[in-house]
Amino acid sequence: MIETIRLVLTTGLVLVAAFFLTVGTVGLLRFPDVYNRMHATTKATTLGAATLFLAAWVYFGPLGDGLPAILGIAFLFFTAPAGAHVISRASAHINVPFYRADGDGNATETGDD
Repeated sequence: MIETIRLVLTTGLVLVAAFFLTVGTVGLLRFPDVYNRMHATTKATTLGAATLFLAAWVYFGPLGDGLPAILGIAFLFFTAPAGAHVISRASAHINVPFYRADGDGNATETGDD
């Protein structure tokens, strides 16, 4: 009984992780500039990877093989925002333009900010 619950919970977490990773990938492909793409990949893929680590923790248990999964979640939550910040600062430093829509809904790229 416990094994069945563990497998169902693991399967559900893997499906949730697949959803978030897919959303992050679609955001990477669809968004217009580096700032929007960075936001999509940082938020969605962090949640997707963390959920996948959590599925591994549920499957392997809290000790032994499950412990690196919890450490992976902690590492991910510390490094993903720092990496996004570095990418954002580097993009702003080399004057990557922001993507804006004018009043008519037409897309324009501006570097005047």
